[in-house]
Amino acid sequence: MSTPLPNCDRSIAQAAPANAAKSAEHPRLILATTVLASSLAFVDGSVVNVGLPAIARSFPEQTIGVSWIVSGYLLPLSALLLIGGAAGDRFGHRRLLLAGVGLFLAASLLCALAPTLIMLLCGRVLQGIGAAMLMPTSLAILGVSFSGEARGQAIGIWASAGAAAGAIGPLVGGWLIDILGWRSMFLINLPIAIGALYFGARYIRDCPTKDLQSLDGLGALLATAGLTALTWGLTIGSENGGWSTSAIAGVGAGAIALTAFIIVERRRGTAAMMPLRLFASREFTGLSLLTFLLYGALGGMLVLLPYTLINLMQYSATEAGAALLPMPLIIALTAPMMGRLAARVGPRWPLSSGPVAVAAGFLLATRIPSGVSYWTSVLPAMLVLSLGMAGAVAPLTTAVLASVDPVHSGVASGLNSALARTGGLVATAFASAVLVSHGEKLSSTFRWAMLVGAATAIASGICAFMWLRKKESS
Repeated sequence: MSTPLPNCDRSIAQAAPANAAKSAEHPRLILATTVLASSLAFVDGSVVNVGLPAIARSFPEQTIGVSWIVSGYLLPLSALLLIGGAAGDRFGHRRLLLAGVGLFLAASLLCALAPTLIMLLCGRVLQGIGAAMLMPTSLAILGVSFSGEARGQAIGIWASAGAAAGAIGPLVGGWLIDILGWRSMFLINLPIAIGALYFGARYIRDCPTKDLQSLDGLGALLATAGLTALTWGLTIGSENGGWSTSAIAGVGAGAIALTAFIIVERRRGTAAMMPLRLFASREFTGLSLLTFLLYGALGGMLVLLPYTLINLMQYSATEAGAALLPMPLIIALTAPMMGRLAARVGPRWPLSSGPVAVAAGFLLATRIPSGVSYWTSVLPAMLVLSLGMAGAVAPLTTAVLASVDPVHSGVASGLNSALARTGGLVATAFASAVLVSHGEKLSSTFRWAMLVGAATAIASGICAFMWLRKKESS
């Protein structure tokens, strides 16, 4: 997943306590550090989608699906994002940020040098762990280093930079793949990580934190095990082998582990990484379902579209990366306007109608395999889908923060961000049915995937319409 995520994540920083630091030494360099660190996650979350066909060609003897190159990154990021934020509070934001960036740097080198697909997958998992450490920590640093109007400006710059990184990542990565091969796309991370380590070590200082609770290690373990088993089962069940005993057993084991996770979270109460009391809010429950479904549909699209363009439509990696560029541009230009509209009419209608427009974009995308021109097949679908996402991402941030008590806003926004990644993870598992197809079968399975994406987007809009209240007249 790429571009819209900064808008989903930015609420974590907006939810910082009111007694955050009034000022910070070297504020611009602190902001630059957080931008560089988070750009690692945004770039890698988008550029690899363009590289999947080249990776598959490099390992023709592969015994695991190429979709795991995406899932291996999203899985630890989804499962550990919440505990990553708590770990930063406990061990120090500076320390965890530097550790996360350092791990991401080492993992990127492993990915670039990986001799086998298994080693590449290990590198991707380590990148996901590093991203789970640095993402919430970079936002927390913004929250405690700035206050008032300065904080809003810093968050805006952070979100814009993240969107830009996610947008330019596929284009630059595709160009490098065409020129130097897929391994070069992981080397993009090296100068970014080195810059973040230098500025972070020199200019970031930790603020003392009081009344810290123990980390929810058991919850994190069960969430990781559950999502791993579930993803594995869904992936092999979606591939050519079908729903074998192993696939069913994987899904069953994942369901059991996730059920145990919910039980553990209920017992831990407010100390849980996912406090269940948040779901007592009708609005938060609806927004959580909307986020999971809408970002799941989008995540599947962002994996499948470049793969199909390269393997079926004979696009180069650079052209496939450029094909995704309209989305971040449209969202950047129109999301502020959509946010102001939502402030006037309330989030219910924008969050209901935006996903319907996304669904229309998915329906238009069913024409892509038979299209002869980018301008008449790919671009119309991207324009409509992007306008729909622009209508949803800005109101979603505000609605999540407004759906719970202020004391829970940080956890609620972090959970919402984790659900966005989990939706993409599940969608990528199902996308295996397309990623193992070729020729006419690839064309057919891509169309079916787009129809499923349309239905999922509409379901997310229904969640908003059913669970969100109408805006009261002033």
